Amino acid sequence: MGCKAAGAARIIGVDINKNKFAKAKELGATECIDPQDHKKPIHEVINEMADGGVDFSFEVVGLRDTLMSALLCCHEACGTSVVVGVAPGSDTLSVNPLVLLTGRTWTGGIFGGYKSKDSVPKLVADFMAKKYSFDALISHVMPFEKINEGFDLLRSGKSIRTVLTF
Repeated sequence: MGCKAAGAARIIGVDINKNKFAKAKELGATECIDPQDHKKPIHEVINEMADGGVDFSFEVVGLRDTLMSALLCCHEACGTSVVVGVAPGSDTLSVNPLVLLTGRTWTGGIFGGYKSKDSVPKLVADFMAKKYSFDALISHVMPFEKINEGFDLLRSGKSIRTVLTF
C-alpha cells in the first residue's frame, strides 16, 4: 500500500505462502513470486526481472537470508534496501563491503522513519479523515480470550492481522 501510494509503477511481492498473493495484488502488488518456484536464488530472479535490480526493497521477515536477498536484489549503483523485519538479537550478518561500495544503500525503517512525537498525531488525523484505510489488512477479529487462536492463525499463515477485542 505504501509503495503504491508513493507512486511505484512496479511492485514485486515475494512470499512462500501463495495464499497471500491475491491480497498482495489487491493492496498494490503488480506481481508476486514464490522463491520455491525458482532454481536460482530469489535475488537473481528479481535482478533479471528488473533489468539489473530494483530501486527499493523492503525486508519484513527479519531473517538473515531474506535480509541479504533484499539487499542483493537492489540495483548495484543506486538501490536502497530498507530493513523492517526484526531479526533475533543473537543474529549477526557478515557482508562483503563491495556489496555496498558499488552504490547500494542499506537502511533501517523502524516505525517507517517517522518521528513519533511529530508524526503520530498527523497519521491519526489523516486516518480519521479517511485518507488511509487499513480495513483490508484485518483478516480476523476475535475476543481477547482467543488470543492463542490468533497466534495459531498467524503462525499458520492464515492471518494478515488479527484484531483482539476487549
